[in-house]
Amino acid sequence: MPTYRIDLAYDGSGFRGYARNAGIRSVQEVLEDAVERALQAPVETVVAGRTDAGVHARGQVVSFEIDRPVDTERLRRSITALAGPEVVAFRVGEVPAGFSARFSAMWRRYHYLVDTGPAPDPLLRFHSLWVDDPLDVAAMGRAAAHFLGERDFASLCRAAESRSTIRRVLQAGWHAEGDLLTFDVAASSFCHQMVRSMVALCLAVGRGRVDADDVPGILDAGDRNAARGAAPPHGLILVEVGYRPWPG
Repeated sequence: MPTYRIDLAYDGSGFRGYARNAGIRSVQEVLEDAVERALQAPVETVVAGRTDAGVHARGQVVSFEIDRPVDTERLRRSITALAGPEVVAFRVGEVPAGFSARFSAMWRRYHYLVDTGPAPDPLLRFHSLWVDDPLDVAAMGRAAAHFLGERDFASLCRAAESRSTIRRVLQAGWHAEGDLLTFDVAASSFCHQMVRSMVALCLAVGRGRVDADDVPGILDAGDRNAARGAAPPHGLILVEVGYRPWPG
């Protein structure tokens, strides 16, 4: 049966997360409705990573199977016409049988944007967190370095019964461009609220409320109460999903 991959971007502001859920507006519902209208056939999609309410994506990946060939460029245009401007497909293509957007993925990469300007930028208000406190960005970078490698991130994950909180972080760091700070993090996978909790902990370090050298102890505690909560969702963007080994 032919398998197809959709690369899409979306503004999560108007959705209660990616996953379809009765009675709420989700990215999955809007996307699948658009695909079904375009193909005149029911589809069941698989997503690389479910995003929470208010979280955005530039590089989300979805796959689906259908029992007939698809005009991929026509489908791409139809998705964008029917679901845009909030949800846009920038690539649709046939992939080898057995490909799964979720299970074939080897890593996911996120950005979290922090606006440090003297006043919040109105053009970034739905896609970045404004922080008016002075931040020690170098200390935040030292804190982020402690996330690297494979370890139990229970202190930074919202509890989920019977699910492991062991993850392998491949990249984690901060960089600045003018008043905009970006947290760039990649891992084999992430548990619920993990990236937002990383950001909250780094911001506590940047504000001088936590020492960067205390981060390993916080992680080793394996206790959600040892961390600093989670940053708001609207600054988080899924930017890339990788299907080959991490280039680093």
